[in-house]
Amino acid sequence: MHFQEPSSNGHTVTLPASKVANLPHATAVPVKGATKTQSIEEMAGKWSDFSFAPIRESQVSRAMTRRYFTDLDSYAESDIVIVGAGSCGLSSAYCLAKARPDLKIAIVEAGVAPGGGAWLGGQLFSAMVMRKPADAFLRELGVPYEDDGAESNFVVVKHAALFTSTVLSKVLQFPNVKLFNATAVEDLITRTDGNGGIRIAGVVTNWTLVSMHHDDQSCMDPNTINAPIIISTTGHDGPFGAFSAKRLVSMGGLPALGGMRGLDMNTAEDAIVKGTREIAPGLIIGGMELSEVDGANRMGPTFGAMALSGVKAAEEALKLFETRKAECAEGGKF
Repeated sequence: MHFQEPSSNGHTVTLPASKVANLPHATAVPVKGATKTQSIEEMAGKWSDFSFAPIRESQVSRAMTRRYFTDLDSYAESDIVIVGAGSCGLSSAYCLAKARPDLKIAIVEAGVAPGGGAWLGGQLFSAMVMRKPADAFLRELGVPYEDDGAESNFVVVKHAALFTSTVLSKVLQFPNVKLFNATAVEDLITRTDGNGGIRIAGVVTNWTLVSMHHDDQSCMDPNTINAPIIISTTGHDGPFGAFSAKRLVSMGGLPALGGMRGLDMNTAEDAIVKGTREIAPGLIIGGMELSEVDGANRMGPTFGAMALSGVKAAEEALKLFETRKAECAEGGKF
């Protein structure tokens, strides 16, 4: 897709969609011809004569549905699906999209608001603590933080929402990423390998409100996304937590859940980053969901392991991608 923008000499120039995604806010993106740009400063003090451009309600409906169903069609075959848009999932999406702009990355998030538990630092307190060396990821994103110097083993972001909104905005600006929020993963698509084992080949999805009402409604079948690599970061056990790990146990891909242990920050954060890996062919698990697999300790209100587990999950995915893609394509089974 390309867009036309008027240039300084009066002619129009063609902009690819990837460039449009990174345009500054002061630049208007015209549709079907040139349009006059207007700044907020030019609007100031002129509110008595203000009016929005005229529109018909059906135009709004069509614009939303057309874009959404185009995305559903495009991402039905994805390269990587990330389940869960918390701090680990978003960090993984950022690293993947930056490293491989050629890959199609779908993020499926059950909540309306992405970010998981990373909008607050802990117990409704706003500050976010990240232990070193996870401050490297803050610098990568350009998130400012407070550091007491060499004697301090952690840094503090003044509000967790600053980290979460920054990584979310950067992820969504990548043209090869699509976030499907308010959408739940209800099951995993599986294939049987030559040895009778399970290989994951995608996810089964439904709108979250539909998933929550299967017990009192009938015949609400799901949708699907095929992909050779799934990264699951759904958090510890809960209504939608540890989903992939629990589903893997129920289908015999894991003997049992290890169960999350008590809080020990020093043990927990190291274990989650080091343990982030492919749990079953095609399925990488990271973040607090991994604590349910390995029986790792919980870490509480410190977020360095979440960010770096996402970084490692992306690294693992890129190492495995070509192998899993070839396996999925073998025999036309993908």
